[in-house]
Amino acid sequence: MSKQLANPAPLGLMGFGMTTVLLNIHNAGLFPLDSMILAMGIFYGGLGQVLVGMMCFKRGDTFGTTAFTSYGLFWLTVVGLIALPKMGFPASPAGFMGCFFALWGIFTGFLYIGSLRYPFAKQVVFASLTILFFLLAAHEFTENSTLGFIAGIEGIFCGASAMYFAFAQILNAEYGRVILPVGSAKYPKVETAAA
Repeated sequence: MSKQLANPAPLGLMGFGMTTVLLNIHNAGLFPLDSMILAMGIFYGGLGQVLVGMMCFKRGDTFGTTAFTSYGLFWLTVVGLIALPKMGFPASPAGFMGCFFALWGIFTGFLYIGSLRYPFAKQVVFASLTILFFLLAAHEFTENSTLGFIAGIEGIFCGASAMYFAFAQILNAEYGRVILPVGSAKYPKVETAAA
């Protein structure tokens, strides 16, 4: 008799969402970058999401595996990019971080296309994250502080939307009915055979 595996997505969404909100409070200029944000990036946003990605792998969820593992490693990379120069390693040249964020924006844009098969709440997370990455890239390329502030506010929204989707999945599953609406999937999921 096989046991049903728990849905790991709310855990990953919370790790992503809370870490994203905290970093973007900083990006909006409201608080300085500190060890709390970096620790969240290492543990909850970083390692937590990587573990969730492996749980999705166990469930045969390619989208979840790719998204959660990638964004977990993204957070670990961001912490490395901040911490390594303080340990004597060369920092990225001016503007090069724009390329980093633009690549993540392209990656996330393709995941957004995949998210169209899922509930609307998931689509909001990926759409707002795509926008966030391109805003961060534009900020890095131009060094325009207004763009940085806008990116920060948009990032707070993105993180909050991930938290909402996590809360909705938890509460709706616990009560067996819709407590927090997520919208229906636009297209029915199609089971595909492994290649």
